[in-house]
Amino acid sequence: MNQPDAKLTSLWLEVNGLATHARVAADPPQTDRLPVVLVHGLGVSSRYLMPLAEDLARRYHVYAPDLPGFGKTQKPDHILKVDELADTLADWLEAAGVQRASFIGNSMGCQTIVSLAVRYPHYVDRAVLVGPTIDPSARSLGKLLWRGLKDMTQEPLHYYPTLTRDYLQAGLRRTLQTLRYAMADPVEQRLPHVQVPVLVVRGGRDSIVSQAWAEEVARLLPKGDLMVFPQQAHVVHYSAPELLTAALDPFLSRPPT
Repeated sequence: MNQPDAKLTSLWLEVNGLATHARVAADPPQTDRLPVVLVHGLGVSSRYLMPLAEDLARRYHVYAPDLPGFGKTQKPDHILKVDELADTLADWLEAAGVQRASFIGNSMGCQTIVSLAVRYPHYVDRAVLVGPTIDPSARSLGKLLWRGLKDMTQEPLHYYPTLTRDYLQAGLRRTLQTLRYAMADPVEQRLPHVQVPVLVVRGGRDSIVSQAWAEEVARLLPKGDLMVFPQQAHVVHYSAPELLTAALDPFLSRPPT
């Protein structure tokens, strides 16, 4: 019988003058394993990371912050670019007392992690990039929206209410402008400068991230590997959290680098 998922609770911190919300393990296990920080993607919040977070929290001290402007975190006075999201994530890590961790991101959250790893390497021991964006061959609003619509036909129906709630909370203007900033982010130029082990994860039915791009991401990373889940789409962490946790555990449980 599977163990029940661990519970998470809200943590509020003031970071750069903003009331910042995160979901964290309510009763973290006593372990010498590195904590795990989950980073959400475009327009969404830590809410859609909960299936994976709850499963991981049985083995790790888990943190899942809402970046400024998303989820329950206060909205900043302007819409943040990718590097600014990484800056605020670094400030949040300091405020939360997280000195070094493993990071798991989905979609645009992978770009935030890559920026963090290049510009604040002391925080990042290793990373998992689930469905990393943005594929340079689809760096246009029309192509990305079409790919996103196609992917939604492959995702579980119970994902729709969570996605809709988060998008409404973030707002159309913030979501679209953040997408434009993601398209302007030269992630392919940053990847060779990430000096920690990185596992790239792709769902075989992912319409947003092509197999060719996932392979290119792993190739550009000095210590990159690729793992594919053939029956999943873009949000593997949501559609198959237990499967993903089991696959990631050997990678996440290694001693700190």
